[in-house]
Amino acid sequence: MSELNLKTLTAAVAGAVAMAAFVLPSAASAQQGKEKCYGVSKAGENQCAAANGAHSCQAQSKADFDGNEWKYVEAGSCDKMGGKTQAFQGKGTPMDKKGG
Repeated sequence: MSELNLKTLTAAVAGAVAMAAFVLPSAASAQQGKEKCYGVSKAGENQCAAANGAHSCQAQSKADFDGNEWKYVEAGSCDKMGGKTQAFQGKGTPMDKKGG
């Protein structure tokens, strides 16, 4: 590897480490007091990758209440919302906002 490529690589790694130092703490604090809840997100409103590997990013779900899609909810509220804390096959049955 040439000296120029090594310097470029070193700078890129240093930049990535510096960015991670800012991103990781904010992601951890956003999750505090939350739990993953599967089967309650609407299409395009999921938090991250599908449990079955259908996609790898936020807002890419294609169907409402898919059991492989999740979003963060207040800890302890997932079951009450009609979701599950583990991925599952099929669709969730979220309650409407009126409670039924």
